[in-house]
Amino acid sequence: MTEGEHDENGVRSVLRAIDLLGLFTEDRRAWTVRELTSASGLPKTTVIRLVATCEQRGMLWSGEDGMITVGPGLLRWARLAHTAWDLPGPVLEAMATLSTRCGETVNLYVRSTVHRVCVAQHEGPRTIRHVVPVGDELPLWSGAASKVLLAGAEDEFLRRVSATSPHGEDLVGELSRQARQAGEDGYSVSHGEREIGASSVAAAVRDREGKVVAALALAGPTTRFSGEHLRDFVDATVNAARRVSSIGLAPASSGEGRLA
Repeated sequence: MTEGEHDENGVRSVLRAIDLLGLFTEDRRAWTVRELTSASGLPKTTVIRLVATCEQRGMLWSGEDGMITVGPGLLRWARLAHTAWDLPGPVLEAMATLSTRCGETVNLYVRSTVHRVCVAQHEGPRTIRHVVPVGDELPLWSGAASKVLLAGAEDEFLRRVSATSPHGEDLVGELSRQARQAGEDGYSVSHGEREIGASSVAAAVRDREGKVVAALALAGPTTRFSGEHLRDFVDATVNAARRVSSIGLAPASSGEGRLA
């Protein structure tokens, strides 16, 4: 085996381990080896090897009943992630103010490869509301926040994103148009793209050079996102995003802003 082949196999093993860890969610916290094999599509021997390696590093934990769950070693990573994405108080206040004014849930998304991740949220006050768990990874091909995050993206990246959608690369033309429009307007609106009956308004959060680094999104039932309400939602979200841009996303203790 050449050095290049060894490196390639090493990277593949890392990716497989990460994908295996990604199967563990709040809704599915424990798996058997057989279930992991079925869900991952990997050979059983590979799953057993990956589980054993992750256990050695504390990333996974096998109980006496044969069920495998996340290990205590991830607590340090969880604490680190929480600290790294601990947003400044004024940003959280801006999100809360937007939520109170519009009566809907406010989310802050960032781009992560071909996905978007919710890094902060302020739930709306109404009984019927739209909530995305913080940390959830969502498709980058659908939703208002995605169009905002894709503004200025290169064609090759748009093709990669489109390939993850049910439409495949046939979506790239429309996705490019919507991303370009979001870039020109500074915001985007979507109705039922990812979830039927749910709508969203998203506006760009920019760094000091004007680059889009996040999307501030207002989300709720489609029945409440129409007419004058929608226009008010757009104005309020755009203004709140400008406020967040002026503050920056880094915690005060970091010494420098993520938007620097």
